[in-house]
Formats: sequence, C-alpha cells, structure tokens
Amino acid sequence: MSTAVTVESRIARVEVTADTITAHLVDGRVISVPLAWSWRLSEATPAQRAKWQLIGDGHGVHWPDIDEDISAEGMLNGIPARRPPSVAGTGSPANTALQPTSRARQVVVKSKRRARAARG
Repeated sequence: MSTAVTVESRIARVEVTADTITAHLVDGRVISVPLAWSWRLSEATPAQRAKWQLIGDGHGVHWPDIDEDISAEGMLNGIPARRPPSVAGTGSPANTALQPTSRARQVVVKSKRRARAARG
C-alpha cells in the first residue's frame, strides 16, 4: 500500500540579494536560486528588487517595476528565465517584426549590384 502526498508549494515571502533569490514557503521550506536566473532582477536596482507582491495565492511572486514573475514551481524545478535574443552588438532585444526577411535582403543586394553595374 502506498500513500500519495501532495505538497503545495506556496511562497510566504521573498528576499533578493546581490547574489540570490530566496523564497520562504508557507510550509517552512526555503528555496534559494542564483540571482542570474532572472536577468530582469539581475539588472534591477535594490529598490526595485525589494518591491514585490505575491500572486496566485502565493504560487508566485511579481515585481511590478520590472514586470518579472517567478513561481515556486519554477524555482523548485530549476527553470531560469531566458533572456530574449538581442540584436548583434546592441544588447537590445531583437524586434523580429522589423527585421527584413531573407528574400527582402536578397532583393536589396541585387538592386545595389545593378546600380553599381549601371554606373560602370
């Protein structure tokens, strides 16, 4: 005979230091993950890191100033936040809607070649 026990992971409070994100769960457990797991929190000021609110009855935490959400399950399962891809050399997130398609790039290159050829 086996008994299945479901433990609900809910956060009571959270602390963010220069190195870690620490969640204190309502059942007494403490989860700590590297600050680098959240690039938004890594780049936030200490004041922004300190301003958080519980969401989903404690299943997650939201930082309104930086629009970051972290769940207890994500921390327990080791799921870091992925940084969006950036435009080469700028550090800014790529806006793929504004990037030319490969077909559009080919047309531009061909038209520049034709213009150079016409000039002689």
